[in-house]
Amino acid sequence: MDATGRPAVIIDNGTGYTKVGFAGNVEPCFIIPTVVAVNESFLGQSAPKIGTAAYHNAGVMADLDFFIGEEALAKQHASAYSLSYPIRQGQIENWDTMERFWQQCLFNYLRCDPEDHYMLLTESPLTAPENREYMGEIMFETFNVPGLYIATQAVLALAAGYTSSKLEMTGVVVDAGDGMTHVVPVSDGYIIGSSIKSIPVAGRDLSNFVQQLMRDQYEPVPPEDSLDVSRRIKEMYCYTCADIVKVFFSPEIYSSDFTTPLPEIVDNCIQSAPIDSRRALYKNIVLSGGSTMFKDFQRRLDRDIKKRVDARVSASESKSGSGQRAQAVEVNVVGHPMQRFAVWFGGSLLASTPDFYNACHTKAEYAEYGSSMCRLNPVFKV
Repeated sequence: MDATGRPAVIIDNGTGYTKVGFAGNVEPCFIIPTVVAVNESFLGQSAPKIGTAAYHNAGVMADLDFFIGEEALAKQHASAYSLSYPIRQGQIENWDTMERFWQQCLFNYLRCDPEDHYMLLTESPLTAPENREYMGEIMFETFNVPGLYIATQAVLALAAGYTSSKLEMTGVVVDAGDGMTHVVPVSDGYIIGSSIKSIPVAGRDLSNFVQQLMRDQYEPVPPEDSLDVSRRIKEMYCYTCADIVKVFFSPEIYSSDFTTPLPEIVDNCIQSAPIDSRRALYKNIVLSGGSTMFKDFQRRLDRDIKKRVDARVSASESKSGSGQRAQAVEVNVVGHPMQRFAVWFGGSLLASTPDFYNACHTKAEYAEYGSSMCRLNPVFKV
């Protein structure tokens, strides 16, 4: 069967968790912590002591003896293994470890042959073009995939958050994951790069904040389990108050280095976009990522942005002095059932369309043009 007759594989690479599955599914098949445990004991021996052949075999064993996800976390207290987190603040930093991670995702979790499936990989909105080349090299040369599409996470999240039967590809995506929060304006499927805002406060910072509160209260939690316990407390019990400060809305309570609240950042992001697209952007503010799942997060963000916009409209009316009322600006913050997996679901949705295969870079194109072709990916939409 031709690869276009099989569902594409969707891999949403995240700092904390990676979501993997097949196009057409509503939810990812697996949600895997983005961590790799590597056995370094084989490499602790020198070639002169054990011989060249044995040293080579030790290197081969080190390449084979590794674990990912929950299995890797279970090895964190074993002296022979060291944990490696290949993605930091949304950016892939360790490509060898990332390649091992993808290998396990494809062969051990999805149990599929990558040569038989097109691939859709996701990337952070501020990823360097060189990173796309590295992705292309690994996918085409190591896994020999027939086709590859590298999508920006914000565009996929926007596709997942449509509010009507017609897919809206204009809006602002507030993507708050584990390592970074991005506010990304998109107009007709194209990212407005000059208006992207990034916030160094995300889910992991909230977990650390809860962990510090537990320490201040002298809670009897084993040190090696405190971060995991604080993460579970955050996910199960945290919610957004209507008026009391919260880390996203008053980040100065967590870090003195960053003091701009999220509603102000979203407002500034839209105000820095082209003037003819601002009303459409305010009308479709889409939430994405696990750190936007707190109860009443959507309601408070919607309320605070409306306050800022209404105050600006009132000030404009006062300055004009004409007595005419300015046209109200509609603000709509969109939450939806797939909010936690919005990026992956958007990829599943778009990779299910016939246009997806036409937009992919193919193995034949890679052989002709090389990895530089992966720097650019055509925009497609339903």
